[in-house]
Amino acid sequence: MDSSITIMLVVFILTIIFMLWRPFGINETIPTTIGAVIVLMTGIVSWNDVLGILGIVSGPSLTILSTIMMSIVLESIGFFRWIAYNIVIKSKESGIRLYVYIILLCFLMTMLFNNDGSILITTPIIIHIVKLLRFKPHQALPYLISGALIATAASAPIAVSNISNLIALEIVGLSLNSYVEMVFIPSMIGIITITFLLYFYFKRSIPKRTKALPINVNTNEQLLYSHPLDIRTDYVTIDWKMFRICLIIVVATRASFFALSPLGIPIEWIGLFGAAILITVRWLRMRTGLTDIIKNSPWYIFLFAFNMYVLVYGLKNVGLNDIIIKTFKTSVEHDILNAAMIMGLLSTFLSNVFNNLPTVMIGTLSIMEMGLDPLYLQVAYLANVIGSDIGALLTPIGTLATLIWMFILKRHGILITWGNYLKVTILVVPIGLIVSLFSLYLWVALIFE
Repeated sequence: MDSSITIMLVVFILTIIFMLWRPFGINETIPTTIGAVIVLMTGIVSWNDVLGILGIVSGPSLTILSTIMMSIVLESIGFFRWIAYNIVIKSKESGIRLYVYIILLCFLMTMLFNNDGSILITTPIIIHIVKLLRFKPHQALPYLISGALIATAASAPIAVSNISNLIALEIVGLSLNSYVEMVFIPSMIGIITITFLLYFYFKRSIPKRTKALPINVNTNEQLLYSHPLDIRTDYVTIDWKMFRICLIIVVATRASFFALSPLGIPIEWIGLFGAAILITVRWLRMRTGLTDIIKNSPWYIFLFAFNMYVLVYGLKNVGLNDIIIKTFKTSVEHDILNAAMIMGLLSTFLSNVFNNLPTVMIGTLSIMEMGLDPLYLQVAYLANVIGSDIGALLTPIGTLATLIWMFILKRHGILITWGNYLKVTILVVPIGLIVSLFSLYLWVALIFE
């Protein structure tokens, strides 16, 4: 075996292990940085490739960063804490209604922000709710697992909810609107399928009635609640005018991604402009500066995305993509169903072994070099995305979002083992994946051929 292949495989495997393991709580950027430096220093990836890589990852990284900035502003005005209590109030002591509301919350948070941000926002809210209602562990499990799975899977319908989707979109050159037009319906069918399967799986564990919430909303200006990360209770003044303005800005920014990107305006500019307006409005209304934005924004996301792409590009340079191309090209180049199923299942397998971020990049680079007709290329790419967004949920290491979810649960003293997780996903995720991929085939065959 060529020494460069050996070096690349060892570096990649060790990087993924340390990225997922995160010993001593180290940031996932540290192992990926070390891996990328080794790959660059050994010449597996040339320095001439660096500018091209920066051009690919910078836009998606800025887009995701802008949505996280928005979430920080909304958190600072009490938006998510307000949601936690209102979900309980609106459920009217019905456990099933509460389950539906939590599923909708997790889905909408991913639509408005992104999958990782949604997990960071919704998991503490759900933990707060189940503790507030004094659920037993088996009663809390349906809400925690279902919320995490739906929040993560919801990144498939629109590309702007997942950094790996955005990077792949940049490589393929598919427009944001074309992406949604082709994959929204198939992926939503898969997500709805997973939702129903989760409900029937957990039906006996979901409490029919919940305990009454011992709080009162006294006026439109004052609400009793506690922070999702806390169980203490206190009064906080709600500025409803600020609430409405901020929500309008977030929704308008999200809509502008689809309205303005066809005009050639980069989506990262739209996202950053929306975040800047939101931050400015908060300052004008509340005189709150940028301290929390600077402190809590994951600036390392640029370096992380760059590092991962360097590692994937290194795998490409030592021949992994050639193996994928030789093995699967003949099967996918003349049959849409094969293109959807093969690339979706391959992406699922690799995601659950290596994590979905490198997987979607590897798959996209391989697809681009297969010389496929445009329609087949797009179907193969979209199947690759569905596999990395939905199929990757089979194991906790499949996505960064599920790893974050496990970490948050552990920090709050909630034990959900791999066994607990796999008992659910092994019955739910494969069916949802196959339904999504077959729906993609039918949708494309009926509408686009």
